[in-house]
Amino acid sequence: MRFHKVQCRLYIVFSLFICLNVFTVENVFSEEKTTPENTTRVLSDSSYKSINQTVLNISNFELWSIDGQVVTVKKAVSSLLIILLGFLIIKSITLLISKRLKSSTRINENTASIIQKIVYYFLIVFVILFALRILNIPLTAFTFLGGALAIGVGFGTQTIMNNFISGFILLAERPIRVGDLIELDNTRATVEEVGVRCTRVKTADNIHILVPNSKFLEQDIINWTLSDKKIRVKITVGVLYGSPVREVERLLLDSAKKHEDVHKNPEPYVRFSDFGDNALIFNLYFWVSMNNIFERLRISSDIRFSIDESFRSAGIVIAFPQRDLHLDTLKPLDIRIMDQQRENGLD
Repeated sequence: MRFHKVQCRLYIVFSLFICLNVFTVENVFSEEKTTPENTTRVLSDSSYKSINQTVLNISNFELWSIDGQVVTVKKAVSSLLIILLGFLIIKSITLLISKRLKSSTRINENTASIIQKIVYYFLIVFVILFALRILNIPLTAFTFLGGALAIGVGFGTQTIMNNFISGFILLAERPIRVGDLIELDNTRATVEEVGVRCTRVKTADNIHILVPNSKFLEQDIINWTLSDKKIRVKITVGVLYGSPVREVERLLLDSAKKHEDVHKNPEPYVRFSDFGDNALIFNLYFWVSMNNIFERLRISSDIRFSIDESFRSAGIVIAFPQRDLHLDTLKPLDIRIMDQQRENGLD
């Protein structure tokens, strides 16, 4: 933290030093006359005067002039230096602000990220306008260039602008936040960063995916933890016909209730769903907290192991697809063996 403070102060002092030298260099170089009394002056030497005059001529070389405002090499270079130093200072300031906000217990990580990005872009615009204003570079000098760029940007960056605007909508409305568990295109992932252009998510396989922000507004996205982390889980079980259905219900509820990660409120419950083709269908419902991508799958797997063990102990058989074939034994079976060639009329 102290290193960033010292770095910011060095940037500020260095930028002020550059600005002061820029504004005074013309006066220093313009001192061409020497007096016989001052023999220690460096500019009295003719070679130094020639070099200084050359540098002065280059720095005052006119690049363009619009509306009576002359833009020289000195002004252009000074403007670039101020903007470059401004970017370095802004980066240090925003990092410092982000660390301060994240260390605060009253501000969460997502809000801190939003504030950091807003301050960053605001300061960038301020530095650019300040550099143009302090060096007397008129904004009208960029009118023609801005118009040409606007036409090119309008046709060539429609997708980028769409994602850019979508990013600000996501930051304002917050349908997804840092740490949310989402499902996109049948892929479950955790949101790590909501950027201005794209959002970075990490899957259960530790793979990072950059998703364009417009995709979150144009497609259906499942956010498992939008309002809270509590979700309902369903496990479907089929048992053989003739099984004691009340005993099946009790065993299912016991398997869910004895798991430590299953919520006690709301309580688990069982529904006798249907008389299936091969089994009696039961659905077990219970609530869990989805803290990570594997949480729901892990709890469901544990309860399935418990159900299978309980059913085996109680002698209840989990049904599987099967077909019963019934033969009429009241009369002898007529069995015939047909010759395929004769049946087709061939020798």
